[in-house]
Formats: sequence, C-alpha cells, structure tokens
Amino acid sequence: MALLGLDIGTTGCKAHVFDNDLYLKASAKREYPVEIPHPSWAEQDAERVWKLAKECIKESIHKADISNEITAIGLSVQGEAITPVDKGGNAIRATILGMDTRTDSQNNQLRKEFGAEKLFKHTGMPVHTINTLPKLLWIKENEKDIWNEADKFLLYEDFVINKLTGTTAISKCLASRTQLYDLENEKWSEMILDVLELDLSKLADVFPSGTNVGPMRKELAEELGFSNQPIIATGGHDQACGALGAGLVEPGLAMVSTGTAEVVEVAMDAPHLNQTLYDGNMSIYQHTFPGLYVVMTLNQSGGFVLRWFRDTFCEIEMEKATSGGEDAYDLIFQDAEMAPSPIMILPHFFGSGTPFFDTQSKGAVVGLTFATTKTDFAKAIIEALTMELRLNLEILQDGGILIDELRAIGGGAKSELWLQLKADITGIPVTAPEVTEAAGMGAAVLGGVAAGIFSDLTEVIKTHLKIKKVYKPNLGNKALFDERYAVYKKLYPTVKEINRQL
Repeated sequence: MALLGLDIGTTGCKAHVFDNDLYLKASAKREYPVEIPHPSWAEQDAERVWKLAKECIKESIHKADISNEITAIGLSVQGEAITPVDKGGNAIRATILGMDTRTDSQNNQLRKEFGAEKLFKHTGMPVHTINTLPKLLWIKENEKDIWNEADKFLLYEDFVINKLTGTTAISKCLASRTQLYDLENEKWSEMILDVLELDLSKLADVFPSGTNVGPMRKELAEELGFSNQPIIATGGHDQACGALGAGLVEPGLAMVSTGTAEVVEVAMDAPHLNQTLYDGNMSIYQHTFPGLYVVMTLNQSGGFVLRWFRDTFCEIEMEKATSGGEDAYDLIFQDAEMAPSPIMILPHFFGSGTPFFDTQSKGAVVGLTFATTKTDFAKAIIEALTMELRLNLEILQDGGILIDELRAIGGGAKSELWLQLKADITGIPVTAPEVTEAAGMGAAVLGGVAAGIFSDLTEVIKTHLKIKKVYKPNLGNKALFDERYAVYKKLYPTVKEINRQL
C-alpha cells in the first residue's frame, strides 16, 4: 500500500507518492502562471491547475510503479483563493488568489461593519486583502452576474475534492483561513454570511482534516491509470500541512516555509488572540493536527521574488541549467559569499506582509553602483526576505511565543546558503528535515488517517521525521547582519511615501 500527497501551490503543483513508512518513492511537478491583468490583481485558471494536477498524479504513480497500491490521497492547498463554479463544479471565472490586493475598499467596509478587532477575535484573521471574505464582497459588488450565476464558491481544496469525488468538502483548517469561519464554534460564521447575504449552501461542507470524503470517481481513476479507486481525504492549508509534515504536533514547535510565499507557523494549544498578535496582523487558525491551532506570519512576495529575478534576468543560467541538468538557482548563487550583499532590497513586490500589511508598499533597491553584480542582487533578495522573517519573529516573541528552533521546509529549504542565512540573521538554529516537501508528506499522512492506516498521528510523525542537518548561527556573521538589520528597519518607512506617490 502507498499514499499520495497532492500539493496545489500558488505557482505550481506537486504529487508525492509515499509508502506506509513515509519513504518518498516518486514525485512529479508542474508550474503554472499567476496572471496579473491589473497591477493589484492576481488570478489563475483553476481548470488549467486541475489539468496539470492530474498530470502530476498520473506521472507520479507511473514513476513509483504502484498504480494499484495507492490507498488514499490527501490534499495540501494554497489558501484564501476563491473560485465561483457552476453546478458541475467547473470554474466560471478566474480564481482570485490570496496575493491579490484589489480589495482595499471592501476591507474598509468590513472595518465599518464589524470593526477590525471584532473580526480578528471572531475569525482569527486580521483585516487584509489576502482573505477570502473581501474577495467575495468584491465579486458581489463588481460582477453581479457571476455572483448570481455561481452554484458555489470554492477554495482549491474543495474545488479539487469535487473534481476527484463529485462531492464538495473542505477541511476546518482551510475554512478557518477564509475570515468566513467562526473560530470558537468551529463552523461557517452565521453573522458574517448574513451580512454578506451568502447562503450556506454556496459553501462546501466542513470536516476535520483527515476525513474520508469518499472514493475517487471510477472514470477518473481509470483515466489517471489507477486500477482501484483511492480514498480521497480532506487535508488543509499548505502551510498547516507543511507544519504537520515538519513535526509540529506539540504547542511551541515552529516552522519556516519558503515557497512562493514565506511563512512562519507556530503550534498552539488554543487560539491566543492577544493584542500583540492583533497589532502585528498575525493570523490564527485551526491546525491539521487535531486539537491544535497555529499562528502564522506572512511575506506573500516570498520566494516569488527570487523566481521573478530568475525569469527576468537569468536567461543564461536557465539555459545552462536546462542543457546541463543543473538547478538554475545553484548557478545564480554559485559565487555568493556569506557576508552581507553590498546592496539592500525591500521585497514588497506584492505589498508588505506581516507585520505592516501595507498593500501600497512596493519593492525598492538601494546601494546600486557599477560594481553591483547579478549575484549581489540575488543574494540581496534572500537577505531581504530573511530580514522580513526576523521582523515577524520578533513580533511573535513579543506576543509571548518562544521559538528555540525553526524547522525549514519548502523549495527554499534546499539551499544551504539560505538556511545558514536564516540562522545568522535571526540568531535561531534552523533544522532541515530530510523531506523538505513536508506539505506533501503532511497531506499523505492525513490520507493515511482517513484510510485507517494511521491511528496515532503523534507517533507517526515523531517516528518518521528525520532531521538532515542543523544550521547554527555563526556569531561573526550574525554581528554583521545585526548592523545591516538596524539599517533594514529604516528602509520601509523611508521609501513608504515615495511608493505611495508612485
């Protein structure tokens, strides 16, 4: 028997096949674009994502050569993105992604209607353009035909589950990231749906992570090359699935996930909705692990900035990587040193994330000279992202959350340079699990729970989590980056007004 974790991210999807000992047997991945039809918009073709997800599933089981052994499939998905669908579950407009920032006016309405602090205490979500609630309000106000025509409004988890099974189901974990969810009573919020004038039937039914939704549709199983009909399980938000895969099964454990966005998650035994976390715009929602919650920081530009740099300026490295079977990022950073880059970047390419949540902020570069190299620029990007990480860690610590170790997952966890930078800049040891694609593993584990393969989730994770390496802060480098961090904290307030004028 084997398990499959399907990870639907913002810029790509992956399918990972694990055996029952959670050994990774095979993977497949596809990339897809984020469409920017207007400067503040970020949209995606959900049907294209589904097509590529099917390709990943098919390729991964072919590589693993176990098409008749996949017992269950669990899902790890990007959060907040909303897709109106018809009665057949087909998208009737482009998905509005979490990183979309068009909803400033809708958020102002929500502040007037509810009050920002009341919304935070009710849903765990700060008022921000990332949330699903203001996106729905935008559709209602600007696309009345879509609002009236839609049979349901789905996130990627329930969208894909519906494609797989014909049933709409969403995890409590992902539902609690929408700002439509009553965190205390663990259900869709009647108060918010009443104000939005959205009938409950327009949303998917909510279940705990690791729930058996049903078997894969027979015709789809045949199309994908299965000789059986695997169980489909609710999973959760990709960051919370990653937190599960990284071993966050006890309060106080922390993870940093570096993918399209960069996120820190810390497990909690209860939703501690204190003033410091509210002021820092932190979000709090249900974990994929039963009985736990997570507090999350967000830099929504994250690794997407590095991908933009690669795709825009590194054509030579990408061609060499393709012809030589290498990684383009390895070529980009091959001459990088551990000392700070001579230039500094503000990585607010999609506005700032936590703690500022300034949607009008934009990227900036300072310190350029004719001596600046491509490597200097690339190194400055990952330094800037890590400075943002440190800003957020300090807010968490001020909010009473102690972090002694960061477990690193995601694409960025494959870079030893970046992991050492995280340790040097934050002053916190960074550990790298052997399986950096922890979100896929977390989803697979939840599939195993749904199938009855795993009964003790804590024991499963602790038994199979293996740490590959620990990166401890280099005190000499840390002293240099402490000086640079003091300068970095001045950058956003210095260019804030200029960016607004632009």
